[in-house]
Amino acid sequence: MAGKRGTAVLEFAVMLPLILMLLAGALDYSLLMRTAISVADAARAGAQYGSLSAANASNVAGMQSAALNAAPDVPGLAATAVKVCKCSSGTVVNCSGGSCSSGPVRVYAQVTASATAAPLINYSLVPFAGTVSKTVSMRAQ
Repeated sequence: MAGKRGTAVLEFAVMLPLILMLLAGALDYSLLMRTAISVADAARAGAQYGSLSAANASNVAGMQSAALNAAPDVPGLAATAVKVCKCSSGTVVNCSGGSCSSGPVRVYAQVTASATAAPLINYSLVPFAGTVSKTVSMRAQ
């Protein structure tokens, strides 16, 4: 009976590092996905603020603030916002004085949010830069 108990302890000791690595990998992956979802939501919130009106699309500070306030628990979150004008064909035109042959100039609010997601464990075989970024563009009403 003592031999079987010793074998079980030995098998557990051999498998424990593998089990812990799998758990650490799952935890790192879930934290990365949480950061990616939060960054995408922040970019969407900033673009949504800018899309409420043409005046809001020009309010770059307001769009950035809306993006940063949407994900306050993400460390190192950065947001940039721009007003973009396009034709119905998708061609980008100048917002001040640009014209479209295919119809009116459409105003868009575009917000890019990014953050760094550092893994808990350094995996030497799988290098990861850690930057998560998302760009969202919405048409102003």
